Amino acid sequence: MSNEPGTEVSEQQEPAARHTGSGPGRILVGVYGLLALAATGRSVLQISEYFQRAPLAYILSAVAAVIYLLATAALAKGGRTWTRVAAVAISVELVGVLAVGVASYVDTAAFPDKTVWSHFGQGYGYVPLVLPILGLLWLRSLRGRGRASRA
Repeated sequence: MSNEPGTEVSEQQEPAARHTGSGPGRILVGVYGLLALAATGRSVLQISEYFQRAPLAYILSAVAAVIYLLATAALAKGGRTWTRVAAVAISVELVGVLAVGVASYVDTAAFPDKTVWSHFGQGYGYVPLVLPILGLLWLRSLRGRGRASRA
C-alpha cells in the first residue's frame, strides 16, 4: 500500500481495526445473520399461512428481516459507505423494535402471534431490543478510532 502523491487508498484497504466486521464486529455480523435467517423464515411462514390473521404484524416482520439482511451485509462489508448503510439500517431497526414493541402491547389484536419485534423481541430473548444498541455503540467506537488514528 503506497501513500505516494496521486495514489488513492480504497475503502477496501482501510486498516483492519476500522473494519465493522473485525473483532467484536464479527459477533455482531453473526448474530445479525442468524436473526436475518430466523426473521425471514418466520415472516415467510406467517405471510404464506396466516396472513389474514395479522397482515400488519407479518409485513412488519418481513420488513425486519430485510433490515437484518441489510445490516448483516453492511457490517460484513465495512468501509465508509457500508458503515453508513449499517448505521441507518440499525437505527431504523431500533426505531422499529421500539415502535412495534409498544404497539404489540397497546393493540394485542393486531399482534396475535409473536413476531421478531413484537413485545420488544421477547420471543427471541430480547435480542432484537439489545442488538441495535450494541450495533450503534460498535459503529460509534469505530468512528472514534478513526478520528484518533487520523490525529
